[in-house]
Amino acid sequence: MRRIQNDHARYIAGFLLLAVLLALLVIWNINTGSVDIPAGEILRILLHGPDGSTAANIVWQLRLPRILTAVILGGALAVSGFLLQTFFRNPIAGPFVLGISSGAKLMLAFVMIGLLSRGRSVSAAGMVTAAFAGSMISMGLVLAVSAKVNSMPLLVVCGVMISYICSAVTDFAVTFADDSNIVNLHNWSMGSFSSASWENIRSMTVLVALTCTLAFLLSKPMGAYLMGESYAESLGVNLRLLRAMLILASSLLAACVTAFAGPVSFVGIAVPHLMKQILRTSRPVILIPGCFLGGAVFCLFCDLIARTAFAPSELSISSVTAVFGAPVVLILMIRRQTQK
Repeated sequence: MRRIQNDHARYIAGFLLLAVLLALLVIWNINTGSVDIPAGEILRILLHGPDGSTAANIVWQLRLPRILTAVILGGALAVSGFLLQTFFRNPIAGPFVLGISSGAKLMLAFVMIGLLSRGRSVSAAGMVTAAFAGSMISMGLVLAVSAKVNSMPLLVVCGVMISYICSAVTDFAVTFADDSNIVNLHNWSMGSFSSASWENIRSMTVLVALTCTLAFLLSKPMGAYLMGESYAESLGVNLRLLRAMLILASSLLAACVTAFAGPVSFVGIAVPHLMKQILRTSRPVILIPGCFLGGAVFCLFCDLIARTAFAPSELSISSVTAVFGAPVVLILMIRRQTQK
C-alpha cells in the first residue's frame, strides 16, 4: 500500500514539474523575439485579444501560433516514439532514426512540388495524407527489414540508411526545382515551426487529439504486450490488431509532425526515455500523457534556442533537438551493449 502511495506521489510530482516547466517556457517564448514588447503590454494583448496594433499582430499571428505548434507537435512526436518503442519493445526505436519521418518528408515534397509547379496549393488534409502515405511506405520497409534481422542496432542502421536515401532524394528534388516557391521548401525540409498558422493549428489539434486518445485507450493491452506476447494472449489481447493500431497511430503522428513542421530529429527517442527516468515507470497509461508533456517541453525549449541563439538568423529545429537528443541515443545503445 505504501509503495502504491509513493508511486502516485512520484507521478504527481513528475507531472507538476512538467506542467511548471511548460508554463515557464510558454511565458519565456512569448516574451522573447526580435521585437521587444513589454511584459505588461503582452498581458494586455492576451487579455483583450488582437486590436490591430503591430504588437498584437506579433503576439497573436506569430508568437502564439508558433508556441502552440511546438507544444502540439512536440507532444505528438514523443508519443509516436513511445508507440514505436512499444511495438519493437526497444528504447532505440523512433520515427526519425527508423526513417519514417524521412519517408513522410519525401512523399510530401513530391506532392508539394507537383502541385506548386502547376500553381496549386496543398491543403492541410492533403499534406497529412501525403506524409502519412510516405511514413507507411517507410514503415513497411522497416518491418520487412525487422523480419530478416534479430539485432536492434542493425535495424537502427538500416533505418538510418533509409532515412539518408529519402533525405537525399528530397534534397535533389527541392534543389533542382525551377519555381522559387518550391526552392523555399528547403527550409521546411530542415524542420521548423516558423510556418505556424491558426488554420494549421486547428487541423493538427484535431488529428493529434484523436490519435493520442486512441493510443491512451490502448494503454492496457500495451502494458500486457510489454510483459510478453504469451502473457498478452493469455489476457485475450488481439496481438495482430494491437500491432496494426500501434503502426497506424505512430505513423499518423509522425506524418502530422512532418506535414506541418518538417522532420524533427531524436525527440521520439530521447523524450520517452527521459520520461521513464523521471516517472520511474514503464506503464503506458502514465507514460503516454507524460511523453506528450515532455515532448512539448523539449520542443518548446529547443525552439527557443533555435530562434534566439544566433538571432536574427534562425537554426533549424532538428539541429537543436539533435544536440540534446543524439547523446541520449548514444547512451542507450552503449548501455544495451554493455548489458549483454
